[in-house]
Amino acid sequence: MKKLFFALLMLVSTLQVGAQQPVKFDHEVIVNGSNGKIIFYATIEKGYYLYSCDSPGGFPLSLNIAGQPVGIELDGELRPVDEPKTKFDSSLGSQIAYFEEYAEFEQPIKIVDENYKFEGYLRHQACGAGSCVLEKYPFTISNAEVAVAAPVAKSDTPAETVETPAEPESAEVDTWAPVNMKKEKPAGSIWTIFILGFGGGLLALLTPCVWPIIPMTVSFFLKRSKERKQAVREAVLYGASIVVIYLVLGLFVTLLFGPAALNELATNAYFNVFFFLMLLVFGASFLGGFELKLPSSWTNKVDTKASNTTGVLSIFLMAFTLALVSFSCTGPIIGFLLVETATSGDILAPAVGMFGFALALALPFTIFAIFPSLLKQAPRSGGWMNTIKVVLGFVEIAFALKFLSVADLTKGWGILDRETFLALWIMLFTLLGLYLLKIFHLPHDDSEDKKTSVPAFFTALVSLSFAVYMIPGLWGAPCKAISAFAPPMSTQDFSLYNKTFEPDSHDYDEAIEISRAKDKPILLDFTGHGCVNCREMEASVLTDGNVLEMLEDNFIVVSLYVDDREELAEPFVGQDGKTYYDVGEKWSYLQKHKFGAAAQPFYVIVDSEGNLLGGSSYAFNTNVSDFLDFLDEGLEDYNDK
Repeated sequence: MKKLFFALLMLVSTLQVGAQQPVKFDHEVIVNGSNGKIIFYATIEKGYYLYSCDSPGGFPLSLNIAGQPVGIELDGELRPVDEPKTKFDSSLGSQIAYFEEYAEFEQPIKIVDENYKFEGYLRHQACGAGSCVLEKYPFTISNAEVAVAAPVAKSDTPAETVETPAEPESAEVDTWAPVNMKKEKPAGSIWTIFILGFGGGLLALLTPCVWPIIPMTVSFFLKRSKERKQAVREAVLYGASIVVIYLVLGLFVTLLFGPAALNELATNAYFNVFFFLMLLVFGASFLGGFELKLPSSWTNKVDTKASNTTGVLSIFLMAFTLALVSFSCTGPIIGFLLVETATSGDILAPAVGMFGFALALALPFTIFAIFPSLLKQAPRSGGWMNTIKVVLGFVEIAFALKFLSVADLTKGWGILDRETFLALWIMLFTLLGLYLLKIFHLPHDDSEDKKTSVPAFFTALVSLSFAVYMIPGLWGAPCKAISAFAPPMSTQDFSLYNKTFEPDSHDYDEAIEISRAKDKPILLDFTGHGCVNCREMEASVLTDGNVLEMLEDNFIVVSLYVDDREELAEPFVGQDGKTYYDVGEKWSYLQKHKFGAAAQPFYVIVDSEGNLLGGSSYAFNTNVSDFLDFLDEGLEDYNDK
């Protein structure tokens, strides 16, 4: 239990650290005949300590090595060169081994093929300054490296690695050098996620798996307790238990993938294909194709346990029973929320989204227990709940296409261009409108019910109007309302619309050369194929007539896709000593190294020497006037130099 508590505590502290790297690694290969070793040198920031590879407690994460060695065998375990410090950690209830300031580790190897290669990474954890950081240090060794015949004596500073940091493109100036700037952070993203989760919880309430349970549960608490105060207290505990259950689920998702992996989910093609298929299945379930059910034995066991216990535990188990019983309705909504929040790039998002969902789900149970007379005014169960499920089914299928689009853009498959995406959305929302007007029925509908309710009529009106709104997009209209979800305009095969945003380059170093030749400042646009806000900025701001004119006349615009998985012609070695193998990794490194930022969209203006202009960056903000002011400030700074 202590270790679980420490894991949650470590997670919360880790989330606050962001892109900080308190441990810098270096490595060296020593080969003598068929035997050798890889030596890793770690420089640890003051105030932090690095867990060794032999922590006695086994937790937290001990330093370990992983990868795919070819022609090499690992001859034993990774081990520290010097004896680590040890201490008893009361939160873990065990001894830990750690290093401060500096450490060396050795991995013995055996060469079994002269053409050997080992692409791997060190996974390590460091804590200090009120936070913990989980990181990977990637490395590559091969027979092409210079081999050393005898071990090198330890020095006070790390030895030089075989790979050396990349030299700046210009011999005169380092255009990749970090700059000092005021960092602009988009506000309100966590609140947006909370509202999304809360809305999902409200929708889950209105489904046939949850709504009918509310009066039964409230009546149970009122009858079970002789005093009304006790009934209210138990109902509040019941609601709190629901919040805890779903909040733990959100934290579990973060712990399962880890902070770094959650940031990568948004752009990983295979994860996005998986999410597409999962939401497609959830959507089909809501439409009535089949019912998603957890094994009944789970529900029976928990229900029996709740009946045989008393106090807080029995109330918690009752809440857990609700979560299991209602899964066929809440599962697809929870799945959708977890996918959306996990791919948002915000580490706190899954927990915040689940907290909002659980809060909305728990409130009615508590409110009706406090004010039982309100139950008489609540709508009765009926066919309207199945209609809500069907509407959610259409919406989930529509959003599933967004994830397929991200995978398609990241991998360059070309299977879902803008017209195809829009055609599918037009058909989905047209069918939704026709369904609400009772033009056709689905499996769980009452076929005898031919009347359209007033709320259904207005919802159908909105859905059909939305479908009509998207039709001009097939010929290139911007359709700004869906720009955040649809593929970019560059995938459009045919367009009658001439106001499009096209960058001058997709390469930073090339943009530097163009800037020198044309004597213009550079607008760096750090973006991503899977970046929803980037698409919205392009459709709402960058295609504005005044913005387009200013960019074309005064700037060199370079769009750098941080999720572009195209392999680089040659691996890029950054000034941090790490090797980057694809285009997106290179531009992500540039954004973090030079500007100290990691989120997209991210706009910054520099001159032909990489110097910052205007003093600040611009994040997600669709106010055209604000963006024009940002451009004016950078241009004025450039002209004054």
